Amino acid sequence: MYGWIWRHLPGGLGRRLVTALVLIALAGAVLWYVVFPLLEPAVTLDEVTVRK
Repeated sequence: MYGWIWRHLPGGLGRRLVTALVLIALAGAVLWYVVFPLLEPAVTLDEVTVRK
């Protein structure tokens, strides 16, 4: 999959690297600001249960 993405990015090596870094940053921002806040109510990390 990564090879397919790399082959379809425009330009030479420098432009491909910049484009890939921008795409990675965009994906991280979408996860951080959209996906993770939507999932936060479903994930209970604060509630810890220890059974013996």
